[in-house]
Amino acid sequence: MEDLSLHILDIAENSIDAGAAKVEIEIIINKNADRLILNIRDNGRGMDEDTIKMARDPFFSTKTERKKKFGLGIPLLAQSAEECNGRFTINSELGKGTAIKAEFRLSHIDMKPIGDIGSTMTVLIGGHPDRDFSLSYEENGFSYKLETRELKNELGDVPINLPDVLKLIREDINSAIKKTHSLE
Repeated sequence: MEDLSLHILDIAENSIDAGAAKVEIEIIINKNADRLILNIRDNGRGMDEDTIKMARDPFFSTKTERKKKFGLGIPLLAQSAEECNGRFTINSELGKGTAIKAEFRLSHIDMKPIGDIGSTMTVLIGGHPDRDFSLSYEENGFSYKLETRELKNELGDVPINLPDVLKLIREDINSAIKKTHSLE
């Protein structure tokens, strides 16, 4: 995958396929420690120990309805993290959900760009307006948080997946992320 936003999209879609009602995405950039940490947590079905072990195999998938039974999301994210002198972990419990953590060395030559986080979030929100998403972004002492549950309450009867609402969400996220780079 070209950038981290595409990894986030893939893993979040896996969470939704696993029945998650809420997906939490956290991006922490610590330039002093030369690290980017990506956490994705959900409250989906979760995985047993055998499934966790097999999840890193690109030829394994829990999806039985597809003709092609392979899953590249977790293996590719793990590979991307490990190629950048980072780490990748999965913690999961049946009936409670899954937590994925990928850590990257920012200065590594193979470090992928973050990508368009705003568009990734609007694809998730627009495609799954019945689910709740949380985005937390921290960099250079600046933090940004988006909670769709709160946003839905503020919108009242206005659907969160209206094109104008999604455009505002995308612009707000990307503006906040761009702002952190100007603080350097």
